[in-house]
Amino acid sequence: MSAYEFNSIALVGNARDQRVSESMLALAGHLCGRGCKVLADRDAAIDFAALPIERHAEAELGAHADLIVAVGGDGTMLHAARLAIPHGVPVLGVNRGRLGFLADIGPHEMRDRLDEVLAGRYVKDRRAMLTATLFRTGAPDRSCDALNDVVLQKWQTGRMLDFETWIDGRYVNTHGGDGIVVATATGSTAYALSCGGPILYPELDALVLAPICPHTLSDRPIVVQSSSTVEVRLVARPDTRAQITCDGVPLGELVPGDRLVVTPASTRVTLLHPPEHDYYRILRSKLRWGRGDRMQPTDLLD
Repeated sequence: MSAYEFNSIALVGNARDQRVSESMLALAGHLCGRGCKVLADRDAAIDFAALPIERHAEAELGAHADLIVAVGGDGTMLHAARLAIPHGVPVLGVNRGRLGFLADIGPHEMRDRLDEVLAGRYVKDRRAMLTATLFRTGAPDRSCDALNDVVLQKWQTGRMLDFETWIDGRYVNTHGGDGIVVATATGSTAYALSCGGPILYPELDALVLAPICPHTLSDRPIVVQSSSTVEVRLVARPDTRAQITCDGVPLGELVPGDRLVVTPASTRVTLLHPPEHDYYRILRSKLRWGRGDRMQPTDLLD
């Protein structure tokens, strides 16, 4: 049974997308009918009509909610996770985006699935995160957390980057290319996958380091322990400019002499899934594996 009591539920999504706003309005009506307190961003352009919706600044939703329901794609899930983490609030995803590795509930079933969650029938999934810290003149300047990945990439220049990687204080390689992705197991199906990285099971304690468009064919992705400290340093070259992002949110510019240090985050985010959640089924669906009868398991062909 559930360790949570879901009395106050926040709805988060891009209200400019009509499909998202329609789903949020339908969920709000359903939840209000069940006697739940429903919260929404005060700036969201959704007309909830006569529904008794509490409006708060979006950054404050996690402080007032027992559950955040993210309506949209995986980008919305990442955004909802940032709202939830400081308050230890779980996140449930309704997929109105494209792939939906994190937001795994379809819009046609969202009411029934939400009812299951409210009744305590769900799979609780604790996901590890990363902390990226930018060091300048030897001291930490700024930091941020990431559920998917920390990315170093060239910025405002056509020149490739030259940079060094260090793991747990040991030199690994000097790379030439467009940058590098440091991804959690969760983020292995995001940017790192397009860089040729492997798919990691979400509960695996590992990180992927995937070079972006490496200049040499031998510069391949590697997998290391999730407890590792990854450090990236730029090699001084003319017109060298690089940007760091955490789950797509800019952290700052990295210049020669600075250091990007990526460590395990002190917090985790809790995702909720339907009771019969199956990660491999999600992979088959989203990556279009096993199309055609000959690709089905034998026990499904009888």
